Amino acid sequence: MELGTAGLAYRRQISIPIFYKGEIVGEHRPDLVVAETVVVDIKSVERLAPVHSAQMRTNLRITGLEVGLLLNFNEPVLKDGIQRVVLQPGVKSL
Repeated sequence: MELGTAGLAYRRQISIPIFYKGEIVGEHRPDLVVAETVVVDIKSVERLAPVHSAQMRTNLRITGLEVGLLLNFNEPVLKDGIQRVVLQPGVKSL
């Protein structure tokens, strides 16, 4: 709701098909896509682990976007639970 109040366009849990050899094999539902440029993944874990970054890189390849934010709400201060993930240039989307 705060994103809308701030004037930012966002979509929640949109369905993005996953293709393999031209056939749909599943779907992906990112928590948020903000301004059609940033994927946001919301967590509540003891600490963000390398697997969370790897999952975000996969999310970025699937969506075709380059920037993602991992938000871990299990931190005393939220800014300590934010991790930015950038897909390296030249990495192809699926």
